[in-house]
Amino acid sequence: MPFPFALFRGRLTLVCLAGALMSSAIAVQADTCPAPGQWLQPEGAPVAPDTLLAELAERDVVLLGEQHDDVDHHRWQLHTLAGLHGRRPDMVIALEMLPREAQPALDAWVAGELGEQAFIDESRWNTAWGFDPALYFPILHFARLHQVPLKAINVTPELRGRLVEEGWEAVSESERFGITAPADAPAAYRERLAEVYARHPSRGDEAGLERFIDAQLVWDRAMAHGLAEAGKEADLVVGLIGQGHLQFEHGVPHQLTALGVEEHTTLLPWAVGGDECELPPQNIARAVFTFDESRYEVVPPMQLGVYTTPHELGVEIHAILEGSVAEQAGLEAGDIILKAAGETLARPTDLTGLVRQQRPGTLLPLMIRRNGDDREVLARFPSRSTREVEE
Repeated sequence: MPFPFALFRGRLTLVCLAGALMSSAIAVQADTCPAPGQWLQPEGAPVAPDTLLAELAERDVVLLGEQHDDVDHHRWQLHTLAGLHGRRPDMVIALEMLPREAQPALDAWVAGELGEQAFIDESRWNTAWGFDPALYFPILHFARLHQVPLKAINVTPELRGRLVEEGWEAVSESERFGITAPADAPAAYRERLAEVYARHPSRGDEAGLERFIDAQLVWDRAMAHGLAEAGKEADLVVGLIGQGHLQFEHGVPHQLTALGVEEHTTLLPWAVGGDECELPPQNIARAVFTFDESRYEVVPPMQLGVYTTPHELGVEIHAILEGSVAEQAGLEAGDIILKAAGETLARPTDLTGLVRQQRPGTLLPLMIRRNGDDREVLARFPSRSTREVEE
């Protein structure tokens, strides 16, 4: 689902904030639309690539933002990685995409011991992340080609939930990988998170907002801690992270500073062209790279159209979007999805990952339990031409 969180029954499940927080950034209107393919400093002053890269190569941590499903963002990240690697080859690439449990798979990948499908399986990519791994394989192959270590810096939703609900002292240091409690959020960050929370149709009360902010801080702190640890192994750490965690130095950058890592900087992608003719606002990042995304058709990922919560038997449907694939398949609130495509579900991200793998015009078999009875439901995803007409 394209929402940054779901809050049900007092439990908080987070997904990416990249798009949600970027949309809340206040931009400066440009007299003329900035040209694509250039580096801009906040409020529009251009900066030469060689000048910028030389500066970045002197930092300890460089953070490259992304919208996870935008292929051009990943191409830009790869080109920037190559430029930095040419200046400072003792590098580590840190990934938001995978929790620390996936580190053995990353090590085996860089060592050349796994093929692509084996890596996807051993890292549990499709359930840990869900976005198409093909978007990331050029970067993963770059790392293997140049023997650049890859580091998993995220944590599982289960650990994130425990830290929010039980508290940091209730979770042993080893279970939380030595991650320490986060620094307080800047007031402006809290305001932005509150705006995101308020837009969600299933938002809760003030206590729910606090849980949401606490969970976001766990996420930011976990990644900052992973970046700081990776910095002990190399001269330069480059983090690939959703842009909502990086804007205005509020999320991961703020936690890095609190951990004593001062020499860090942030770069972001910035859409121009079409109706997007705004300059980046002051202090959003060190610099942005401009894309003319109006020239490309962005195909959204498949969506089932459900709000879900964890259940001991699988994933429980809390609500269904009107006109969605789920509604057309006859799914109902209260249904428990036991399996999808024959795979047992343990958490909502398992379902999300399988749905994102669906191709237009295909069927996804779901085994559900309704009122104590098990039955199979076929979710039919529209063909591409049908989606174009609907949109």
